[in-house]
Amino acid sequence: MNQSMVRIAGRVLVAVAGLMLSASSARAQQLIFSPFHNNGIYALGDTVGWNVTVAPGSALLGGTYSYRITKNNLELVKAGSFQLTGGKATIETSYAEPAMLYVTVDYQAPPPAPGPTFASIRQMDATLKALLAQANPELKSLFDKYPNYGLIRPAFPSLASFEEHRVATLGAALAPLAMQPVVKCPTDFDSFWKSQLAALKKVPIHPVLTPVVDTHSGVKLYAVKLESVGSHVQGYLAAPARPGKFPALVIYQYAGVYALNPSTATNRASEGWLTFDVDSHDLPPSQGSGVPGDYAHIGDHGRETSYFLKMYLRDTRALDYIESRPDWDGKTIVVMGTSMGGQQSLVTAGLNPGRITAVIVNEPSGADSNGDLHGRRSGYPNWNWNDPQVMQTALYFDTVNFARRITAPSLVAMGFIDTAAPPAGIWTEFDEIQGPKEAVPMIESAHNNLTPQHQGAFLQRSEEVLATIVHGGTFMPDEAWKTYQTNGVPAGRSGPAR
Repeated sequence: MNQSMVRIAGRVLVAVAGLMLSASSARAQQLIFSPFHNNGIYALGDTVGWNVTVAPGSALLGGTYSYRITKNNLELVKAGSFQLTGGKATIETSYAEPAMLYVTVDYQAPPPAPGPTFASIRQMDATLKALLAQANPELKSLFDKYPNYGLIRPAFPSLASFEEHRVATLGAALAPLAMQPVVKCPTDFDSFWKSQLAALKKVPIHPVLTPVVDTHSGVKLYAVKLESVGSHVQGYLAAPARPGKFPALVIYQYAGVYALNPSTATNRASEGWLTFDVDSHDLPPSQGSGVPGDYAHIGDHGRETSYFLKMYLRDTRALDYIESRPDWDGKTIVVMGTSMGGQQSLVTAGLNPGRITAVIVNEPSGADSNGDLHGRRSGYPNWNWNDPQVMQTALYFDTVNFARRITAPSLVAMGFIDTAAPPAGIWTEFDEIQGPKEAVPMIESAHNNLTPQHQGAFLQRSEEVLATIVHGGTFMPDEAWKTYQTNGVPAGRSGPAR
C-alpha cells in the first residue's frame, strides 16, 4: 500500500514540478548584451545596437524576447523580438537625430508543458482513497461522508508566472554633443536672478556655529546656521584641527528630507578640505523631518514662490560664508553633489562665475523641465507638464539655463539608463557649459542609488580630481569626449566591436 501511494503521489509531483520549472528557469538564464560601440556612444549614421549572447554556464531556453527602443525614453523608435535558438541574437536600429536611445528587453516564456488534468487528478485521488480504505475500513465511512474532500492538492503556478518580465534595460547616446535645449531660456532669466542675488547680498550672514562632538581625530566639526533670504542655511562644517588655510569643498545634498551624516564633512576635512555639507532645507543637519515630502512642488506656479528659489539662494549663501572664513585659502572652492546635489552645484556655479574652482556632479537632476512637451522624458523634480504656468516657472530653475553660464572646469557623469535624471538633459547641459569640461558616460547605470555597482567610473575619476586639487594641483578636464560626435569612440580607447 505504501509503495502504491508513493508512486501515485510521485506522478503528481513530477507533473507539477515540470510546470514550476518552466516558470522559474527563465529567471535563471543570464544574457550578455555587448554594445556595438563599447562606450555606448554613436555618431549620426551609425548603426546602434547590441550583440546578445547567453552567459557561459547558463541554460539555453525557448521562448521569445521582445524589445522596445524609444527616443529619450518617450517616443517609440522600434519594437521587435528575437529568439536565442542558436545562442545568439542582435538588437539594432538607426536614428537620424541626436538622442538618447532607451531599450527595454522582456522575456515571454513558452507555453507550459501539459500537466495533469483535473480528471486525472480526481482519478488518482479516488485510487488513493480506495487503497487507504482497504487498509483501514474506518476511513471508508469518513471518505463517504466527505466525498468532495481531496487528498491530493497540487499547487499549480499562477498564470502570472508565465507573463513577461524585464531581463535588461539598455542605453545608447546618438551624437550627444549635438543635443540642444528643448525650450529657449526666458529673456529675463539673467535679470531675475541678478535681482535675487542682490537681495541676498543685503542680508547679513550672521553665522552661528555650534561645536559638535565627533570621534574623528584631527578634525573640528560644527553645526552651522546662516541667514539667507527668508530662510537659513544649515549644515555641517568640518575643518582640519591645525593652523592653516585650506581649500574649500561645498557639498550639496540629493533629494529628500533626512538628517545629514557628519562623516560626509569630517572625512573630507581629514583629507585637508575646509568642508561645508549643506542641508537642502532650512533644517538643523541632525534633523530628518519637518519639510513636506512633496516640497519640490511647493509654490510651483510662480518663480517668486517656488521652493527652489530659497534653496538656490541658500546654496550661494554657503559660498558667501566660506569666503568670509579666515581659514579658507582665498582661492579654491569646489562644489560637488549627486542628483539634486548635482542640480544645486550646477546652479551655484552658473550663478557665481569666477568664484568656483571646479564643479563635480554625478547624474545631476533638474534638466529638461519642459522635456515631456518636446519629445524627452523629464526626470526629477518632475514638474507638472500639464500646467502651462508650472512649465513657465520651471524654466527659471532648469539647470540647462544655468549651465550656459558656467565657466569653471566641470566633471559631469551621466547614467545611460537613468530615468530619475535622464541623460538627454545631462548631455544638453554638458554641451551648454562654457568652461573646460569632462564627461563620464556610465552606459550600464541607472540612478546612483539603484545601480551603485555601476558607479565606479565616476567614483574613481572624482576622487582623482579631488586629490589633485586638495594637494594644490589644477583640474585639467580630459576632453577626449570631443571625439564622440565624429566617431563615437574617445581617443585612445577601443573602437566598435561587431
